[in-house]
Amino acid sequence: MTGIWALLLLTVALGAATLSGKTNDSFELSGIESTQAFDLIRERDPGAAPDGATARVVFQAPNGESLADPTNKQVVSDALAALRTSHVVSIVDPFTAGTISEDGRTGFASVSYARSAVDLSQTDREALEAARNVAEEAGLTATIGGDVLGVEIGGAIAELIGIAIAFVVLALTLGSLVAAGMPLLTALVGVGIGMTAIAALTGFLELSTTTPALGTMLGLAVGIDYALFILSRYQAEVRQGRPLEEAAGRAVGTAGSAVVFAGLTVVIALVGLAVCGIGFLTEMGLGAAFTVALAVLIALTLLPALLGFAGTRVTRRRPRFLQKHTATNATDADADRNPGEPRTLGRRWVESLARFRWPALVVGIAAAALASIPVASLQLALPDDSTKPAGSDVRIAYDLIDEHFGAGANGPLLVVIDTKQAPDPIAAVTTATERLQTLAAQDDSNIAAVVPAITSDSPQAQQDYLRQLDTAQYATLTVIPRSGPSDQSTKGLVADIRDTLSDLPEQSGARALVTGVTAVGVDISNELTEVFPLYLAVVVGLALILLVAVFRSIWVPVKAALGFLLSVGVSLGATVAVFQWGWLNELVGLDATGPVLFLLPILLTGILFGLAMDYEVFLVTRMREAYVHGTPARQAVIDGFTHSARVVAAAALIMVGVFAGFTITDDIILKTIGFALAIGVLVDAFLVRMLIVPATMFIFGQRIWWMPRWMNKLVPTLDVEGEALTQHLAAR
Repeated sequence: MTGIWALLLLTVALGAATLSGKTNDSFELSGIESTQAFDLIRERDPGAAPDGATARVVFQAPNGESLADPTNKQVVSDALAALRTSHVVSIVDPFTAGTISEDGRTGFASVSYARSAVDLSQTDREALEAARNVAEEAGLTATIGGDVLGVEIGGAIAELIGIAIAFVVLALTLGSLVAAGMPLLTALVGVGIGMTAIAALTGFLELSTTTPALGTMLGLAVGIDYALFILSRYQAEVRQGRPLEEAAGRAVGTAGSAVVFAGLTVVIALVGLAVCGIGFLTEMGLGAAFTVALAVLIALTLLPALLGFAGTRVTRRRPRFLQKHTATNATDADADRNPGEPRTLGRRWVESLARFRWPALVVGIAAAALASIPVASLQLALPDDSTKPAGSDVRIAYDLIDEHFGAGANGPLLVVIDTKQAPDPIAAVTTATERLQTLAAQDDSNIAAVVPAITSDSPQAQQDYLRQLDTAQYATLTVIPRSGPSDQSTKGLVADIRDTLSDLPEQSGARALVTGVTAVGVDISNELTEVFPLYLAVVVGLALILLVAVFRSIWVPVKAALGFLLSVGVSLGATVAVFQWGWLNELVGLDATGPVLFLLPILLTGILFGLAMDYEVFLVTRMREAYVHGTPARQAVIDGFTHSARVVAAAALIMVGVFAGFTITDDIILKTIGFALAIGVLVDAFLVRMLIVPATMFIFGQRIWWMPRWMNKLVPTLDVEGEALTQHLAAR
């Protein structure tokens, strides 16, 4: 089995090395107004690239000088000439566009490319650096902004941090350095196969950059956790005196069954993202689900093979520095065989909850509700350059433009006027322009400027304008907001412009389409909001059906789902407080605030739901195992919690460490997702599953396991505890 996995890893690695292509940083969705505008431009003018890469080259003259000085003006011209390559569609210099600050020292040029940023060649990037060198050698300061230059994600460091934290937790939990290394090894094999397979797939499909990163994050976290659950059960079986091979079989047959169903809930939640019908979200969900499924298969097959190689080294005497910790965390089974063994912290905790179940439930729910209050202020948007790392070129350019030209200059809106059906195209464009100018003249307007389709009286400009209306049958207007690209007021402006031009078809026969980075973010956010109820119904519905079959209870799955809602609320609340309000944002490497990533709510809901059900399965199956063996309901909760709490806590800490490691990356998308998942897992494991869940089960008592008789006959029996295996081995 070890050889099979090694061969598979080598095969997909070779495939990735020969087939892998590039990933895409953009979020696209067909069928929405903002992307329809891009499609229209490409259709009518094949040479145009409305959604290609853009660069803003910001020039600044020394104190006491002006860019308009003849010498500096020539330097700017030479620098812009140096950046021209075969992929450059247009260059608008600051003197033609009028993008010169009032003091004359600062100006920026806009550069458009025929390709996306990820598809630009090394020559294109070298030309940008050459332009910078031309300006700086002549005494000007030049900074390059826009999406043409990406920011390194730095995922390798995040993964190393997560692995280091996981190793420490595993060593303390399993009491053996050899055992601690096994979940890490199996998880890395799974992530390696998953990521190289996705890399090979990029040779045929253009995937989002976040797809492999999210797969790595989840694959590493669940891969370690699933192996931990099986390995912990294996050690317990060996300590009961069973032969190594039988112990491995029992561990896979019991804990492995729980791993299968736990992994299935995560896969359901991730694959369910496909119901949204949003391409990049589907890619992310399927990629992550693939790595989770790999983690389950590897935990069930490769881990037992490694146990065979390790022999007694997994369960032999602990190193001295671990002996004290291990003794104080012995299982109750050990305590029964060794009366002098101290009682576990988990048992003392759950017995306290049994006595104070109502106060525990009230305090737990109140704490979750209080931490969820910031959700009421949640604002969603596509991240802009203001969230880039301080000191980076992109951030410096953004701040300079914001300071000298207003925040809206960093995210202008493009209004495309489709004149194909207009009897008088010129009149239609004029009508649209006048309406936007009237909107801009209002006292509460958020429009800083309206740039008409034709900005020059020169004969050449007039001819170009008339030719475009005649052949391409469209014109473009530019609206510069007063607020930044991700501000809520800018999102409102998109709606205002669309309302203002909504009756243009009836008045002139032309139609107006609003696009731009902000408009794309607004449209995708609206689509996500519309499909979210459907996604939630599908995912939660399927998972509840599975959990009803697993626990043969109505109330246990319902309780699990309600507890999950508390976890999501706290996670989103903490994200709003840190990323939007700026509370302690320096701890995650942020020096600016802004709206939350627009796809976070639906992505967090899907991932966290799967992980929350993981902990529910691992924690409650041991309770049900005790209950079906005749233990009274109250005592079954105590015994089940005692046996599983330590491993569940360790698994949660490992996941928190892996997710938190991604908060140090410079990529705001991974930083936000990593932070939200880390908080969500922390809250779900320790507040919900270890406080609210046992308190609720103590309150319900035996009724928690109730199921109608008619349903009991319909629901298939899923032996998640491996009871049939245990009985078979006992009879044999």
